[in-house]
Amino acid sequence: MAQYFATSPMPKVAAASKKIVDRVLKSEATKVKVAVTDIDGVLRGKYLHKDKFLSAAGSGFGFCSVVFGWDSGDVCYDNAAYTGWHTGYPDAAARLDLSTFREVPWDNNVPFFLGEFVDGKGAPLEICPRQLLKRVVDRLRAAGFEALTSLEYEWFNFHETPQSLAEKNFTRLESLTPGMFGYSLLRMNQNAPFLNALMDEMAAFRVPIEGLHTETGPGVFEAALLYCEPVEAADRAILFKTGAREIGHRFGVMPTFMAKWNSQLPGCSGHIHQSLWDKDHRTNLFFDERNPHKMSPLFESYLAGQMRCMPEILPFFAPTVNSYKRLVEGAWAPTRVNWGVDNRTTALRVIPGSTKSTRLETRVNGSDTNPYLALAAALASGLYGIEHKLKLDAAPIVGSGYGDTKAVPLPRDLHDATMRLEKSAIARDLFGKTFVEHFAATRHWEWRQFGKAVTNWELQRYFEII
Repeated sequence: MAQYFATSPMPKVAAASKKIVDRVLKSEATKVKVAVTDIDGVLRGKYLHKDKFLSAAGSGFGFCSVVFGWDSGDVCYDNAAYTGWHTGYPDAAARLDLSTFREVPWDNNVPFFLGEFVDGKGAPLEICPRQLLKRVVDRLRAAGFEALTSLEYEWFNFHETPQSLAEKNFTRLESLTPGMFGYSLLRMNQNAPFLNALMDEMAAFRVPIEGLHTETGPGVFEAALLYCEPVEAADRAILFKTGAREIGHRFGVMPTFMAKWNSQLPGCSGHIHQSLWDKDHRTNLFFDERNPHKMSPLFESYLAGQMRCMPEILPFFAPTVNSYKRLVEGAWAPTRVNWGVDNRTTALRVIPGSTKSTRLETRVNGSDTNPYLALAAALASGLYGIEHKLKLDAAPIVGSGYGDTKAVPLPRDLHDATMRLEKSAIARDLFGKTFVEHFAATRHWEWRQFGKAVTNWELQRYFEII
């Protein structure tokens, strides 16, 4: 350990890291759990022996590059340049972020760390989602801003297991609760052990839930995560989704964060709340007492930036074929690029409040997104509006945003959205050519897999008659 921390005097960051490593080494744990995030926002990880962790904490460790070379079903891409059969799938260099240290309450308090990827020279790997968000945050800070963000998730829950789903072929699923019963204390009480475990164990896992309630639909809940700086907010979001599944399993509950699991029911959102502050976090730069909507000129440019960029970067907010089944009229999800004041039918909802609470809610985002990419997209496009001094020309929508025929419609499916992303000069400016080309290739792959699938709808419609 002396070799790793051999600096004198020890920098503050190294000193903090040393305390964390010492705490792990002195604990009774014999192993450490580590994880990284792939392009789809799936948490991939492993256990490390405590001795291996010591080495990884100092110099990183190898993680098979296939995590950026396959889809969410572990099927390898045939169109990605970064890694594939043409490279032999070598290890990529992963580094642990020791500031992410947690103990997993539902796994015997095993120490846990998140990692991120670097290239052969030790620089941030351009296609790593966590590194992309960090680059966007760096750009914000260079411009003099600090962001506070949070995500809220809706998700459906079932009395199912992976085995029962496979046996039923994902049909005839048993919802955790019946009927449509939003904000129901009764339904919460009937599932108190699961929900109490979710609230209490997530808090112990350093993923604090600000609010938890039932939503409209059988077995659906919504959790709002406590706000913080963006990278930590994305960490919390990715850990919440995985943690909800792991805790749920203990109670015979299977959550799904699909954007739209049933065409007859509302979809699942992953709304993003955000505001910009000065470097000391003392002044909310979105707030202006003189404005009727409490919006500062900076806030208006930030909002205008998101409106300008959204049609060209939609796969960051809607990354799957299923995402676009949620973006339909009358289903609590937007269909056009518009905004309103406290209006839940628009893509962007301005929430006027106090000096602390005035903020923007980006509502196009589904619960199926990779939170690192969604947050990067929201913040980068807002900053684009500020840097280009964009004016908020469109008036706020009063009433239903679905009838706003003057607003730009969102791309209607993943293919259309990916084509626009791939051709977008704005996307390359915000996220870099390497990332955009890799991400677009993975979305093209996703669309092709969908195109080859034979669905139940097709069987029911054509099997007997045609």
